[in-house]
Amino acid sequence: MKWLRLGMILIAGLMAALIAFALANVLRTTNPVGFTLIEVPDADGAPIHVGVWYPTQASPRPTTLLGLNLMSVAPDGPIAGADLPLILISHGNGGGPGSHADLALALADSGFVVAAPTHTGDNYADQSAVGSTHWLLDRSRHIHATLEYMLGGWPSHALINAGRVGMFGFSAGGFTALTAVGGEPDLRVIATHCAASAEFVCKLLSDSNSALMHPESVPPAGAFIRDARIKAAVIAAPGLGFTFVPDGLRNVTARVQLWSGQEDVNVPEASNTGLISRALGARTEFHSVPGARHFSFLVPCRLTGPPFLCRDAKGFDRAAFHADMNTQVVTFFKKNL
Repeated sequence: MKWLRLGMILIAGLMAALIAFALANVLRTTNPVGFTLIEVPDADGAPIHVGVWYPTQASPRPTTLLGLNLMSVAPDGPIAGADLPLILISHGNGGGPGSHADLALALADSGFVVAAPTHTGDNYADQSAVGSTHWLLDRSRHIHATLEYMLGGWPSHALINAGRVGMFGFSAGGFTALTAVGGEPDLRVIATHCAASAEFVCKLLSDSNSALMHPESVPPAGAFIRDARIKAAVIAAPGLGFTFVPDGLRNVTARVQLWSGQEDVNVPEASNTGLISRALGARTEFHSVPGARHFSFLVPCRLTGPPFLCRDAKGFDRAAFHADMNTQVVTFFKKNL
């Protein structure tokens, strides 16, 4: 009995320490933020699961675990305000709504409604569509369906101003965001580019024996859904950036803020963000971040997580970087919406 009692005391102490650690690292905001999970109908597939953040007057609590991050929010609390701007977030390959939870909270804290769909077939739990001919087209459709629902089907849609819509995209989500604002990728160049490059997307497509490696099988540039309602976009470390040059960005009229990590070996600046920045010219605000790796753009790992997602370059402070980036993203959207 003595050893059993001692074991129970140790377990209770460990649990208390874990709870204290989680509460000390909870994602918080200055103003109350509400959060809800919804399902958006998709005519060509299963319902799309979407995380939604928004301003509220309800009291937030550290109760909602999204991915590996505990958020202090008001679950399903009533939305507050009117004429609210809307930001869509497209996560990267294998991600989810929690991939950019800190940014979503910062935006909602500043009066934005934020909708982050889980891309069906390309998320942390389901990779079944990755590399298929419909993979990137599906992502485009998910964003369009989410926007349609948020502006017309969401119970609080009347509080959103349809003329104030923006988008954030990271990695594969950056590609998705570029197509949403009018970018027309030439996917036929993937095979040629990947024959001479070892960047991540090339290995991903090669390992999955993807049809996208065969020029005759790729979807045409015009197959992606452009939505003129998206007036401004923030693009971080966009994958397949090389498919948009030289002429694929000529019809982009939205204002663009572009982020790149100088230590990003997954999506090298030279063949992705650098090309996009030069092609957009004066239409873009370009941030090249010293020391940042590809996954440095994901929410800081406050609790725990896979080392390949959480490990940054020596001396790089991801939390400090996100504090600055989130502020600049909010400022950009306020200015351009």
